Amino acid sequence: MRLRIETKRLLGALAGVVLAVSGQAALAAEACPGLPLRQPPPREAIPAAFTEPQWVARNNQLEQQMAGANFSRTRLLFLGDSITESWPPNLYQHFYGHRGAFNMGVRSDNTMGMLWRLPRAPLGRTLKPQLVVLLLGTNNIWPGAKPEDVATGIAEVVRQIRRQSPTSRVLLVGVLPRGADASEPARPVIAQVNALLAGCADNSTVFFANPGPMLLDGQGVLSEQMSPDRLHLTWLGYAILGAGLEPDIRRILGE
Repeated sequence: MRLRIETKRLLGALAGVVLAVSGQAALAAEACPGLPLRQPPPREAIPAAFTEPQWVARNNQLEQQMAGANFSRTRLLFLGDSITESWPPNLYQHFYGHRGAFNMGVRSDNTMGMLWRLPRAPLGRTLKPQLVVLLLGTNNIWPGAKPEDVATGIAEVVRQIRRQSPTSRVLLVGVLPRGADASEPARPVIAQVNALLAGCADNSTVFFANPGPMLLDGQGVLSEQMSPDRLHLTWLGYAILGAGLEPDIRRILGE
């Protein structure tokens, strides 16, 4: 009789594990349904580590930092490339310090690098933010890049976040403008990528924000005051970006 009871308990526990895993898979599958991972997947959706020394050094630094960190106060997680990594400390503290935000931005990162990094992070274990702010994709946009492939890679990052941390919501930020003006070849690609990413939002678990136009003037110019190299932001650019994201962040966090 005791063996029968223990067997039932074990089967019940296994069933619970199966349900939990299948539930997480279902949550991930629901993210960005308009950008499914086709077969074979584009290279933008395949995990790949970098060999660039700065990327490796920053990634190693983050892994060491996360290994012994106490994330009990972390309500916000920022994921991205150099634009995320380079938030001015005073502005970052102003907008996000009271939310215990953690910054996982890595210079030169793209969708492939992020897909490699995420499974190695404690996301969903010790790190369970209420909201993940994802700003990624500009390093995937080069001559010949296909908007649908870039968007699919970003969508796969969203799905990976949801797989690892189903209780976390995702604020997907549109790729920011590049180049001095509308003649920049990357601008139409960015517009197409963002149009595809907007469809990821279900406004329940995944949200979309596109603050990039706030960085441009009335003629579509990205000035040196906003971006000296027409890609990375100045202090003023970050102030505008932070102000543009703040209403969404407050709304999602219920503040």
